[in-house]
Amino acid sequence: MNVLLGIDGLKRIPRGAVLSIGNFDGAHRGHQHILQILQSLRESTPGAALAIATFEPHPFTVLRPQFAPPRLTSPMMKQRLLEELGVTHYVILPPTHDVLNLSAEQFWTILRDDVQPSHLVEGKDFTFGKMRGGTIHHLRTWAEKTPVQLHIADAVRVALLDLSVVPVSSSLIRFLVSCGRMRDAAICLGRPYLVEGEVVLGYQRGRTIGVPTANLQVKEQLIPSDGVYAGRMHLQGRTFAAAVSIGTTPTFDGVKHQVEAHLLEFAGDLYGHTLQLQIIDWIRDQRKFPVLDALKEQLRRDFIAVRERAALDAPRSFAVI
Repeated sequence: MNVLLGIDGLKRIPRGAVLSIGNFDGAHRGHQHILQILQSLRESTPGAALAIATFEPHPFTVLRPQFAPPRLTSPMMKQRLLEELGVTHYVILPPTHDVLNLSAEQFWTILRDDVQPSHLVEGKDFTFGKMRGGTIHHLRTWAEKTPVQLHIADAVRVALLDLSVVPVSSSLIRFLVSCGRMRDAAICLGRPYLVEGEVVLGYQRGRTIGVPTANLQVKEQLIPSDGVYAGRMHLQGRTFAAAVSIGTTPTFDGVKHQVEAHLLEFAGDLYGHTLQLQIIDWIRDQRKFPVLDALKEQLRRDFIAVRERAALDAPRSFAVI
């Protein structure tokens, strides 16, 4: 995948590309639907590049930092996921003042005159330009007068486990993850939620009770709500079930918030490695145990639940487009 930077990078996309512009945080099923349309258009446009242009980081980090949404995917994770989905040219638009001050019409002029995509695919709620001044309606009107063919992708709707049918969005997934509803989040993502982090030295209390944990330093992602979860990790050519603890280890009167994973049937040193952890399903709240024996007994029951749930595939839901 070719990685390009800024407006200059946007102008270097091969002419006639099939293109979509957006944030693409999570690379969820709505984004996957857009990419499926792009792939189909690319097949009918021999030699066309499949390009994504994305603001990185979110423009709110500059315009309104206090309102910047927490990330579902780190920058590198998003890039990898989009590459796996077939993107050949990936344009990173840093939210600099030069970029953010472009009016909608100025941005469109760059697309029309310099980028010259053959097809442009966006969702119904797409906005662009300074103060989000451009809408899909502007884009439709302007594109009609040019060779650029605009395609408007319908929202992808899915049925959650409570049978509610909802449109997939990054904001919905953030809500689900923040509530610990990991199976519902997986329905919207089309895969389990991933957290990525370097294994760093923790308090090493788990070793004292025979349950060593990998303490992940997660820097750029939304962390699920506190609790104990079933997880999964691919490592050294194998897949390990993982008991995941998110919180402050109340039995030990901890105050530091941690993401710890105990890999069942794994023995080895993971310090310094950057790992991806799938968080599959919520098991229980964190709570303080009066004695260590009570904690050990609960962990025994947790591991039984972890083995059962980590063996499950992500719950499936028919998408209604």
